[in-house]
Amino acid sequence: MTRAIGAVSAPVRRARDEIEGGRTHRFSAVPANRTSMSARNNVAPSTIGVDFVEGGVVVEYLDGRDVFYHGPPKPVEGAITTPPGKEVHVLVTDPDGVEGVMTYINDRNTHDDILESTGVGRVMLEGDDEETLFPGVSVSTEAYSIRVEADLSVVDGRVFVFAEDEMSEHAYELVDDVDATRGDSSEFDADSNDGKRAEGPENDEENTESDDADDNNRPERE
Repeated sequence: MTRAIGAVSAPVRRARDEIEGGRTHRFSAVPANRTSMSARNNVAPSTIGVDFVEGGVVVEYLDGRDVFYHGPPKPVEGAITTPPGKEVHVLVTDPDGVEGVMTYINDRNTHDDILESTGVGRVMLEGDDEETLFPGVSVSTEAYSIRVEADLSVVDGRVFVFAEDEMSEHAYELVDDVDATRGDSSEFDADSNDGKRAEGPENDEENTESDDADDNNRPERE
C-alpha cells in the first residue's frame, strides 16, 4: 500500500548559529513537553537549510538550531536497507545542497508539535506499507530494517539516509553510479564551505561509534 505525504512548504530563510556553541546531545531526552507515549501521526516536512561541512552534513531547523550528521555519506546505488533497529532519517536536498526536507521514519519519541516547530517530518509505516516521501523517493519496512529507494531520474536533487542509535551512526547517499562518485568527498573536506566547520570526527568506516563530546541538537523528545 502506497500513501503520498503532503507537499512541502516554500523555502525558508537560512539562519544558522555557530555550530561550536552549546548543544543538546542528539540522544539526550529533554524534560520539556513530556507527555505519555501515544500513537504518532504522519507529519509533513517543511523546507529547511542544509550545509555540507567538514566530515558531514549540517541540517538547520526552523527554530534556528543546527544538527550535525557524521559523514562523509557512503554512496549507494539506488536503494539502501538500513541496519536493523536504527533510527532512520531521510534528507532530500536541492541539487546544490542548500536546502531540503528531512523526514524521520517510524519515530515514536517526538511529539507532533515539536516536529512541526523544527520543520522535520515523520512517516509511520505499518506492516508492508510503502510511503512516498518525495517524488521519486519511497520508504518501506523489511523486518526490523527500513528500505529507502530513489529514482534519481525523477528526483531533482540529492537523497541522503542516516541510520543511528547510541552505539553507531551510518550515513549514505543514494546515487546513480557508485563508480562515478567513488573517492569524491570534496564537499565534506576541510577546504570547502568557506571555513564553516562542525566539530566531530570524520567517519572513515560505514559503522562509527558516536562521540559523546559531539553534542548536537535534535527535536526535543518526550
